Amino acid sequence: MDPRYAIADTRELITPALVVFRELLEDNLARMIAIARDVRRLRPHCKTHKMPHVTRLELERGITKHKAATFAEAEMLAGAGARNILLAYHLVGPNVARAVRFVETFPDLTFSVIADHPRPLAELSEAMRRAGHTIDVLLDVDTGQHRTGVPVGEDAFGLYRKLAHSPGLAPGGLHVYDGHQHQSSRDERRAAIDAEWAKVIEFRDRLSDANLAVPRIVAGGTGSFPVYAEKDDPTIELSPGTCVFHDAGYGSLFPDLVFTPAALLLTRVISRPTPDRLTLDLGYKAVASDPPAGRRVVFPDLPDAEQILQNEEHLVLSTARADEFQPGDELLAIPRHVCPTSALHKEAYVVAEGRIVDRWAVTARDRRLTI
Repeated sequence: MDPRYAIADTRELITPALVVFRELLEDNLARMIAIARDVRRLRPHCKTHKMPHVTRLELERGITKHKAATFAEAEMLAGAGARNILLAYHLVGPNVARAVRFVETFPDLTFSVIADHPRPLAELSEAMRRAGHTIDVLLDVDTGQHRTGVPVGEDAFGLYRKLAHSPGLAPGGLHVYDGHQHQSSRDERRAAIDAEWAKVIEFRDRLSDANLAVPRIVAGGTGSFPVYAEKDDPTIELSPGTCVFHDAGYGSLFPDLVFTPAALLLTRVISRPTPDRLTLDLGYKAVASDPPAGRRVVFPDLPDAEQILQNEEHLVLSTARADEFQPGDELLAIPRHVCPTSALHKEAYVVAEGRIVDRWAVTARDRRLTI
């Protein structure tokens, strides 16, 4: 076993359990700040951890700007003490009114949102105008993923001008997420990102020349984080997320990301159905099931294990070492995708210096807290 993952006493851990190794988490935060070169450039996404304790660790290190994808995450951040929050998700339906309530509930923080279409933009403008508030809106720019956003050009220019002149709204800049850039080669990834970045900068300059303020460009995710960190543009806000916990997916896809998995799953053998099989209590109710079946976790101490069947409460492994295990024996698994994995757990056990020292609530796993 890797000594960094040693746990002195696991008898009270109910499995499957999410376990956060605090020293590794703190090391990942230090590396994230080092890559950014200036802590003030960071706006990390909380969707990976969803925990106020992690947010406070970031605040203690001088990270003052934060990013969320749900109102629950934004409320978690605010409750933990964050005072500059970007909700990077498009507001439609009741979420427009929730934005008003959020501003009224937390009047002492800077709250901003994103948009890419005139209809919800008009609805948000009217809601804020009626409430007597103003909210920063970032234009969501599509750089090729085609999930959300509007490509730079005339439509984008007209939409930004519209939001800049809408009551209750203020131009907050540009949101540029490029989660489709999966090149394992850092050089190839950089070339692809730079090609789109040049278009964004040209568009930003056009807006500025038209006296439309562009105070910030919130750029990238975890994979593109080190590429944007190399740039010296003073308006960039870097937005990594997964690196605080890291996972097997990013570890295999991006070898240049020098982070260490800090949130693992403790699981126990519950059955030995055949001589070469182990059945664990690690079903897909405890680990993200968006990776393909058979590739949802990695077992550092059982590298030959083939994941041949997974159900809600079971994971069946085939391994030549099955005879080394008995029901009740334990294994640690690194999730391939940690962000939705954390949302499956109400709390995480925290290990420091090899001992369980705390339990942290995964507060923002829900869609709604109070707002």
